[in-house]
Amino acid sequence: MADAVCIIPARGGSKRIPRKNVLPFCGKPMIAWSIDAANKSNLFTQIVVSTDDEEIATIARASGAQTPFIRDASLADDLTGTQPVIADAIERLGLADDVAVCCLYPTAPFVTPESLRNGAAAQDDAPGFAMTVTAFSFPVQRGLLLDGSHLTPREPQHMTARSQDLDEVYHDAGQFYWARAAVWCDPGQKIWEDARPVILPPWQVQDIDTPDDWRQAELKMAALADMQDQ
Repeated sequence: MADAVCIIPARGGSKRIPRKNVLPFCGKPMIAWSIDAANKSNLFTQIVVSTDDEEIATIARASGAQTPFIRDASLADDLTGTQPVIADAIERLGLADDVAVCCLYPTAPFVTPESLRNGAAAQDDAPGFAMTVTAFSFPVQRGLLLDGSHLTPREPQHMTARSQDLDEVYHDAGQFYWARAAVWCDPGQKIWEDARPVILPPWQVQDIDTPDDWRQAELKMAALADMQDQ
């Protein structure tokens, strides 16, 4: 493929797990897992961390990434979305419209070089984004909503349906998103609109937003390490 750039957005103000981007995770700082996978993919001419935090920047450089700028505080609050942050980095780096840009999250310890390469291939044919997804483990059509103290079916017509008769539904796996620089910089382009999927197995996916998530990720990583040792 043509030149590709990896941008890792890593702000310093995480609330539910303070400093989670640089906390030790299974032997190295959390962000180092993403940087290592990006380096091993052999896809990128640059691996850039966009951060507002000097400690994150220092650890990112020690892990093999570049930090050519410090992100403005206005793009580092709880309400700022991913697209404006990546668009800001693209502008600062002076990337041409047709450069392939991968936004890789800093809390994706299960991301693999192979998945990144699959994302690059999927993006080649995409008018918009390519993104990681995984299937819900339970049919969402048979979900229940809490109405005060009572449960009510989300889709009553499907409550007695067999799982195998219902369409499989996927959700964002929260690892990475690929698109051309021009797509990232278009505020009218939504990541999920006509996106191309990179489908991941459930064992390769873990949100890390709470302490319980973190512990589950540690257990999952330990189990994977045990399987590799056998």
